[in-house]
Amino acid sequence: MTLELGRLFLLGFRGERLKPDHWLCQALQQHLGGVVLFDRNVDASVQNISSPEQLKGLTRDLQDAAGGGLIIGIDQEGGRVCRLKPAAGFPPQPGAKEVATAGLAASRAAAERCAALLADCGITCNFAPVVDIDSSPPCPVIGGLGRSFGTDAETVAAHAALWVRALHAQGLACCLKHFPGHGRARGDTHLGFVDAGSGWREDELAPYERLIAAGFQDAVMSAHLVLRQLDPAGRPATLSRPILQGLLRERLGFRGVICTDDLQMGAIANEYGYRQAVQQALLAGADLLLVGNNLKDQPEALTAGVAAIEELLQEGRITEARLAASIARVERLARGPLADRARNSAA
Repeated sequence: MTLELGRLFLLGFRGERLKPDHWLCQALQQHLGGVVLFDRNVDASVQNISSPEQLKGLTRDLQDAAGGGLIIGIDQEGGRVCRLKPAAGFPPQPGAKEVATAGLAASRAAAERCAALLADCGITCNFAPVVDIDSSPPCPVIGGLGRSFGTDAETVAAHAALWVRALHAQGLACCLKHFPGHGRARGDTHLGFVDAGSGWREDELAPYERLIAAGFQDAVMSAHLVLRQLDPAGRPATLSRPILQGLLRERLGFRGVICTDDLQMGAIANEYGYRQAVQQALLAGADLLLVGNNLKDQPEALTAGVAAIEELLQEGRITEARLAASIARVERLARGPLADRARNSAA
C-alpha cells in the first residue's frame, strides 16, 4: 500500500503569493492535505491576506499548484476572530455573541453572508462555528472575546446549525471547535499548559451530540485542554485517545475528520516535541494535524511530520489501514459537502 502521508497535514505558510521557490510548492507536490490562511502573523506583519482580489488569486494559485482537491481553511468566526477584516477591504462580520443576542434570523443572515464571501474567495473550509458554551466568569479566550453563541447547549446548537447549513449551501465544509468544550476553561492554550480542573461539565458535549445526530460529519477540532475527569492520565484532549477515540468517535458516533488545534500553540509546543506531538495525536485518533506557521515559521513541518509517522509504521505502533482511513476522511472533507450530497442522491 502506498500512503500519501502528506494528506494528514494542514499547514500555514507566510506569503501573499505562491512563488515558485516557496517551500510550500514542494509540500503541495508531496500531497499536502491542506493549508490554513491568516491575515497577520504573530509579529503583526501581513501573512497571507491583504485584499479580496489578492486572496482570490492566492487560493486559485494554491489549487492549481496542488492539482485541485486542496483544503483551504480559515478561521472566520466573526467579531474578534476574523481573518477577512474591513481594513483589508472585506465587509464587517459580527461575532457569535452579537448575532446570538440579535436572534436566530440575524444569525442566519450573518452566516449566509459569511458563507457567500468565503466561497467567492476560494475558501473551502471554515474553522467555525465555535460550539463552546459560555460561562460566568467567561473563559478569557472564548466568552471573554464574544466567541460563544450562549450559556446553554440548546442556544449554542441552534445557532451552530444555522451556520453549518449556510456554509454547506455554498459548498464549504465546517469544523466545530473546541472539543470536548473550552467555554469553562480559565486559561489560554495559545500560551501554555491549561488544566481545566473540575470546571468542565457533561453539557459541553450536547452541541456536538445534537449536530452529529442531525448528520454533521465534516470536521471537529480538538482542544489542547487537560481534562482529568475524561482522561485521568492528564493528557491534553488533542493527544488523548480516551477523549478523541473513546468519546468523540465511539460514544458520539462521529465519522468525519478529527483535526487538531495548532500544534505550535504553547500547550503542546512547550510540553512536547514536534515529533512526539505528531505521533501522540495520531495514536489518540486525530486525522488531520494543523501546524499554523503563524506563531513561528516551521517550513520543515511536513517532512519532519511524515518522518515521525513513518517511524510509527516501522515500529508497528500504527497500521497502514488506520492511516489509510484517516487519509480517506481528509479527502472526503476536501471534496466538500455538496460532493457527498450528490453522491448520496445518485446512490
